[in-house]
Amino acid sequence: MASSQPTAPDVPSKNENENSLGSEIVDFLPIPAVNPTTSVEGPHKPEPSDKLGNQQTLSHALATEGTTEHPQGIAQLDHDEEVRDLGWNEPKQEIPAPLVGGMDNDELWMLVRRFNKQIFHTKATPYPPPGGLDLNIAEQEEFSPDKMRGNFERLYMTVGVGMLAAVKHIARLRSWKETRRTAAFCSAYFLAWLFDFLTPLLISVLVALIAVPWTREYLFPPAPVSLVDSKTGGIQKPKAGVLGSHDSATGAPENHKGEAVEQEASNFVSGIATVAVSGAVGQHAQGDQESAEQSTTEMHKAIGSKPGTKRDKTEVPMQTAMWSKLQPIMHALGDFVDTWERFANALSPTPPFPTDVHRLRFVALILPLLALSFVVTSYMFVKGVTFGIGFGFFGDPIISRGLDWLNRTIPDWKKLLELRNTLLKGVPTNAQLTITLLRIGEANHAPLPPPPRINEVPPNKPAQLTSNDLSAVGADAPMNASAGELQEAIHYDPSIKHDKGGNQGGHSVMVKGQDKEQNKKSNKFLNFFRGTAKTAVKTAVGADTIRGKMGISHHAKDRLGVVPPAEKVPISGPVEFEARYDGKKGNVYLSTAATIPVVAFGTKKTKEKIGPDGEEKEDLHAMWSVPVSEIVELKKLGGYGWKAKLVVGWSLEREVSDGVELRTSRGEVYKITAIPLRDELFNRLIAVGGQKWEAW
Repeated sequence: MASSQPTAPDVPSKNENENSLGSEIVDFLPIPAVNPTTSVEGPHKPEPSDKLGNQQTLSHALATEGTTEHPQGIAQLDHDEEVRDLGWNEPKQEIPAPLVGGMDNDELWMLVRRFNKQIFHTKATPYPPPGGLDLNIAEQEEFSPDKMRGNFERLYMTVGVGMLAAVKHIARLRSWKETRRTAAFCSAYFLAWLFDFLTPLLISVLVALIAVPWTREYLFPPAPVSLVDSKTGGIQKPKAGVLGSHDSATGAPENHKGEAVEQEASNFVSGIATVAVSGAVGQHAQGDQESAEQSTTEMHKAIGSKPGTKRDKTEVPMQTAMWSKLQPIMHALGDFVDTWERFANALSPTPPFPTDVHRLRFVALILPLLALSFVVTSYMFVKGVTFGIGFGFFGDPIISRGLDWLNRTIPDWKKLLELRNTLLKGVPTNAQLTITLLRIGEANHAPLPPPPRINEVPPNKPAQLTSNDLSAVGADAPMNASAGELQEAIHYDPSIKHDKGGNQGGHSVMVKGQDKEQNKKSNKFLNFFRGTAKTAVKTAVGADTIRGKMGISHHAKDRLGVVPPAEKVPISGPVEFEARYDGKKGNVYLSTAATIPVVAFGTKKTKEKIGPDGEEKEDLHAMWSVPVSEIVELKKLGGYGWKAKLVVGWSLEREVSDGVELRTSRGEVYKITAIPLRDELFNRLIAVGGQKWEAW
């Protein structure tokens, strides 16, 4: 099945010691042999001979060598099987735990779930990745509305929820409900203020929080975000009516850890989009969403009319300017969220990454500031700041000449000074952490099982609440709440259906009596339109299928099988994946038995009897096969456009199967469609080889 490999071109290689956690200066200021942002198009091509064991990056090294800091998980143990199935098609309770040592399976699946929503398009690069970790955002990344939505969802899940938790911690501390803790903070603050020791105190507390993790829970005891009132600092009923999750803003129930926050993020972005659409069409703030969407359609029709387009000379220039500025804004937003994730992963490392080295690097940076705080007076500080402001305002001749000299002498000085190349070198984003975990499974021939699929609505019962989730210091009760108040707050209240957004005296108005009647009318209305849409969609899908089978339309052929039968449950993987190629039904096979892993597509297998005992051997008739090491680009494809996918999925109540496109170093392109486990196949392909990827 494997084809011959072309000779690898001469490209810069990493120093053998660069992947280590070492103590050389190059580990803090890596100087790339070539500009890492240089395009790989032209004479340079990614190395086709990459293998996972080549240790191209720190991620590859951790996946193949592991670390002694953490115990080994099931996926990290030796075994005699070609590929060990750890429960790809088994229910959650049947999957062994932990899959990766040092972390819970739910944490692992949460990372993989969010990885699937973030990474859509990757390209291999031959150059050393910044910071020693691949899967960074490419400088020339493609812009798309889906990526913009994903960035805003990441912003909510990381920055938004984190800032909300910080606000509620401050509210708890200011409320004096936990008297002893607030009194201790107050006494320390004013004593330091009295003796001009405030700056050293604040820096010392910062050092303690970074270097000694247990001080974080001691100074700021944990509490579910939705259980704390941000105004009073006391206990409140979660907005969802039950404490079904600990880390979400609403406390909504969830089947798996992190699902509630992910749903909140989706609704957060949808809310922004609704407001934007309402503003664009002049919709009243209290109008319903259906009216807003209808008005948007009418607006587009009006804009698209020929007379209006001819008269409006501002439309094209304004749209061009807007879209040209959106790409750098979205890139900056992605970089910001990546940096936030790196700081979080540096302060609270996740296996297999080291637990202490990055935190100690932070401390080493802050300790000189602590020493200076003892000798620098407030007068000296103010004089220094005001001098800096004046120099920045009036010193342009000196600043511009200095920048010109830097650009000539060290062209990549801006890249070298990026946080991911200095302070945060070797610290992963969540995507880089996830691909490292996936590579661990591939290195041990035990691919990590995908997140379990549960379609049932999560039960309205409170999540388990332990001292690790809610606590206080000493004899203080958390938020000064009694056991009865706590039980009343966390248990489900069926009278709270949803918040209608009314406001009286600062409190939300819960509409109770009208909910049932409104729900009946809404359900009848939706069921009527679903039935009508279902008939139309079935007719359209049937006609599309006939056109595809007859070869009338190439696009229709690519859409064959993307809508699976209603009763079918996708069961495939980790080696064999149901799919179609060129409209033909078959399977994608990912074999790692040979020295070089190979991906192939075949339409059928034949069985032959061999040997004196009549043993049966399966023989695959492959339409094509490609060494994984030759793949230089992977791209997720939609079975339908996003609008059609929403309509088909809603009307038929089925999940549309999407596809994957892969490009090789030879320039060959293979488009695989109708893959029920598209994300799982993509994750195996991106993790099994030794390529250094960039996210596009």
